[in-house]
Amino acid sequence: MKTTLKLEEAMMFAFGIYLFSLLDYAWWWFIVLILTPDIGMVGYLFGDKAGAFCYNLFHHKGVAIIFYLTGIYFSIPLCQLIGIILFSHSALDRIFGYGLKFDKGFRFTHLGEIGK
Repeated sequence: MKTTLKLEEAMMFAFGIYLFSLLDYAWWWFIVLILTPDIGMVGYLFGDKAGAFCYNLFHHKGVAIIFYLTGIYFSIPLCQLIGIILFSHSALDRIFGYGLKFDKGFRFTHLGEIGK
């Protein structure tokens, strides 16, 4: 089952790349921005609960989809770009086992404990 989930996330990452190709941005923007959602880890400076909230805000696919659809509806390419980067980054993280965080600590995710 774990392989199936990773394959599903890989396909979502590929879908994110496809959606990015529809925008009028140079490809290097995708490479530069793909790790920016990790800024959400800064929340861990204020404790596990705040860290989990901030991290999950930047890594939740629902938030990414809302940004993307808002960008489409209002014709705002920047919102579309933000949504695509958030979505693609989240898929990439999940390929490597980094899921949404519980407020017990960084290593406790909805995909299981990191490092076990």
